[in-house]
Amino acid sequence: MISGTLVKIISIILLMTVGLVLILGIGTLFKGGETSKKYSNKLMQLRVLLQFIAIIALVAFAYFFKN
Repeated sequence: MISGTLVKIISIILLMTVGLVLILGIGTLFKGGETSKKYSNKLMQLRVLLQFIAIIALVAFAYFFKN
């Protein structure tokens, strides 16, 4: 079974990944030009997907590991 420490580590990694993609997306948006046209929207779509995964994982962790 998954231990409480592993759940915390997975949660932190998921949240940091969402934050990193958010920062990259905003940075690309402000950079402008061809890079912004090519990557900004894709990074924001990836952020939404990662947020969905993180929320589902956090809710599942809360449900299965409630004390």
